[in-house]
Formats: sequence, structure tokens, C-alpha cells
Amino acid sequence: MLLAAAAVRPEGVAVMKSKLAGVGASKAVVGASLALLVCGLGTSARADAIPYPTPGVVNPVVYTFTAGAAGDVVAYFAGASAGFTEELGLQVNGVSTGVFGLNNHTSNVGDSLNLGHANAGDILTFVLRTISPNIGDAFSNPALNGTYDGGVGVQHVYSTPYTATSPIFDSIPVGTFVSWEDLPANQSPDFDYNDLSFVFPNVSIDPVPGPIVGAGHLGERWPSRLVATAAEDRLSSRAIRTPSFAAATDSRNNPDL
Repeated sequence: MLLAAAAVRPEGVAVMKSKLAGVGASKAVVGASLALLVCGLGTSARADAIPYPTPGVVNPVVYTFTAGAAGDVVAYFAGASAGFTEELGLQVNGVSTGVFGLNNHTSNVGDSLNLGHANAGDILTFVLRTISPNIGDAFSNPALNGTYDGGVGVQHVYSTPYTATSPIFDSIPVGTFVSWEDLPANQSPDFDYNDLSFVFPNVSIDPVPGPIVGAGHLGERWPSRLVATAAEDRLSSRAIRTPSFAAATDSRNNPDL
């Protein structure tokens, strides 16, 4: 996947001026100015909590996704590295909209898909359909993943607000970031949650993770719900459409797919 270059720009540039006075009857030295760029923890600069911060550990968080307002639920493709062939779908209040798309091998970062209409407050469940091999559907609700995982269902998604601060996915609008671990629990998944990634404007997430420690105001949390208007496997012999953060976080060489 492609990832547009992104950086958190430091704010609160501090310039310190010091005057140096020499001792001597014939000369006095005044001043050298020294400019220091300081990025403080107390500034408003922050980084989004992307990618998943604890790869290798199953995500213990269970999310509730809801429609922020009445309207269409639009998904933006934010990258993938899975070798499986997969598409995204949606259930609204437990009923499939019947729309699947954003194939991970043919989509480009920024491509979008209208998954269907929802009313404000409707419960949204995202669906990852594995077409090849044909092993079924994984859901953003782990309680529905028992069949896919061959037993007790596990969490196959990681989610956090996306504010287009850092990283920045091309021209994708801000919204809720959802990334997948596509391997079933009985196939030794690596739980790096960068197999397929999407951003959904007009989708609220609860609970909402806090900011990355050191990237903003310590202890400050995102609002209880984010309503915006408007990334798997590692780099190996697989078909790659993934942001650079996948390469940065994947140091292992376990052929998941």
C-alpha cells in the first residue's frame, strides 16, 4: 500500500537568546543568538494511534461502531498487505447491506465504496469476506467470529480515530480507522492488524483510545465519540499494497499467508 509522507510538525518553537559578556578593558562581547527547535509534550501536536501499538498480541478491545448521522456509510481504502483476496462489507443492525468491494489486490489508497445507508445511531458491523481461499467472513464484532476462527471468536480489527495528522493517507478524509487481522485464530495469526485498512467518515467508535503517549497532552482523551464529516502481514513475497508503517512494524518473518 502506498502511504503519503507524513510527519508531526513540532509547534511551540522556542528561541533562546543569550548575551555573553567578556571580561576585559578593551572589548566586550555581546551576544550570540541560539535558536532551538523544541517539540514539547504540552503542545497540541499529536500523532494518531496508527499502526496497532502491540503487534503479536490479540487486541482485547471490543468496539461498538455506530452511524454518526443519517446518511451513507462510505469506506475509504487505506492499504493492505494480505496475500488472501478479500473484500469489505457491512451489516446495519445485524442485516447485511449486500454490498462488498474494495478488493485488496485491485484497490488503490483513496478509493472509496458506498456500503449503504444507515440512520443515526444504527449499529454497524464491518465484514471482511475472504474470497480466495474461500474461508468465509470475519466480523468487527468478535462474538460473531466463532465459525471463522474454528472455535471461540477473537478480535479481528483494531480501530482508532483518524485525524489526518500522522500518518496521512493520501487525500482520505478524517474518520474512524479500522484495520484487520485476516488469518483465522486456528491458522497462527500474527495479530499485527495491518492486513487491510479502511477509514470511515460519519462513523462513531466506542470506546475511543487515548492519544499516543508523548504525542500530545498527557492524560487527554479523544471525545467520547468521533463523528467526522467528510493497514498484515509483512513485506515478503506477497502482493503488497500497504503503507510504510506495515514495513516498519513487521520485523518478523512468519509466512501467515
